[in-house]
Amino acid sequence: MVKAVARERRRLGSPPPGGITPTDPNPFGWGPFVVLFIVGMVDRIEANLMSGVLPLIQEEWGFSDTAAGSIPTAAALAAALVALPAGYLADRRSRTKIIAFVVLIWALATLGSGLATGFAFFYFTRVLLAAAENIDNPAVGSLLADYYPAATRMQVYGWTRMTTYLGGVGTLLGGVIGQAYGWRAAFLLMAIPGALTAVLVWRMREPRRGEMDRIMAAAGPSSAPVPPPGALEPPQAGPPEADPAPTPGATVKRPFWPQVRQVLAIRTLVLVSLGVMILTLGLGGVYFWLPSLMVRVLEMEIGVAGSLSGGVTIVGVLAGTVIGTHLGKRLHGRVKGGRLLVGGTGITVGSAVLGTALLMDSTVALVVLVLLAVTISSTAIPTCTACIADVVAASSRGVGFAVLQVLLTIGAAFGPLIVGITSDATGSLLMAMYALIVPMILGGLVVLASRGSYEREAARVLEDARNS
Repeated sequence: MVKAVARERRRLGSPPPGGITPTDPNPFGWGPFVVLFIVGMVDRIEANLMSGVLPLIQEEWGFSDTAAGSIPTAAALAAALVALPAGYLADRRSRTKIIAFVVLIWALATLGSGLATGFAFFYFTRVLLAAAENIDNPAVGSLLADYYPAATRMQVYGWTRMTTYLGGVGTLLGGVIGQAYGWRAAFLLMAIPGALTAVLVWRMREPRRGEMDRIMAAAGPSSAPVPPPGALEPPQAGPPEADPAPTPGATVKRPFWPQVRQVLAIRTLVLVSLGVMILTLGLGGVYFWLPSLMVRVLEMEIGVAGSLSGGVTIVGVLAGTVIGTHLGKRLHGRVKGGRLLVGGTGITVGSAVLGTALLMDSTVALVVLVLLAVTISSTAIPTCTACIADVVAASSRGVGFAVLQVLLTIGAAFGPLIVGITSDATGSLLMAMYALIVPMILGGLVVLASRGSYEREAARVLEDARNS
């Protein structure tokens, strides 16, 4: 018995021996966050290897830019189909086991990409990989909310969600490994960390669903955003009285579509997800083709182009996440919807800077301005994701993050394809990228519009937890 207890405490995510108290800001430790961050990194590296080796694959099989752009589109559409069922599953089954199984599927699909003998099978493996990736995202989002209180959610959500935009790591590795050893080697090597990560996730301990919301509610008002007067009153344009929001501790589960409709009634969730989707549409299209633009227009070698594009993305996303977390903390509770003010402004301004960057015919100017654009836009990563966790009840967070993931994958689906089709039609890859800049700016304005409902909906979630 003693040995069994000792083994349990050694598992990742085990609570402290004395139990969890409302005053403990980080009761489960940083282990779960580190593991889930690794999951996100492996996911994005595997998904973005293709961008770094794309010129080599096109050289071997000779397919057009439209065909190349359709690969992430088909993959993202497949991912969108499974996202909502995956969220429903995450609200009902072991989230750690779901993630571990999916990561193993990633590894196998990546291995299949490297072993593909023709374009059709390669295409299939990329679609399979993307569909599997979307199954784990709702489970990760739900788990983090049960591991960490509101005070640290912006950091953990920021850094784990940041991996969505760290495709530059895969682009960089793909370009360097592809130039040195051939494009197949990049995919074959990445299957190894995928399998190891699956084992790591399998050993995680899963917290009780809604545990952290109950702890935050017991801690009192300091754990929650300060609601405006009347924030806990039923809003005029809220969910129907006959279908109240689920309480975090509830054991009764709604059927699939009623639960989805319940989540879609949360105004903050919908607006923030739409804004981030539009950002993803633009960034997905621009950064997927950025190495190819550098090769064609600036006549760089593929290894250099992949390294520059990937390196700029990595540094910019890291810097933007740190800055966004800092600014979000300073404004949260002081300014109405302060975190969303940071995120929405970052998307709007960053998109405008990116449009300026594409006008540059100097490598140095292009790289500097792209770095600045990525940094500013990335301030939205921690702020927007933490706000989504705050406004969705624990019993529906799987579906809530699935809604976000559906919209993100739709954005990722069409960005590269729009650029590819426009490039083939106009003969200019640069011109094709400009088709996405204005929508990106509009995405920032949509996020800013969500500030009005955030405080009210976040306060309601904690009130439900307090009464459960």
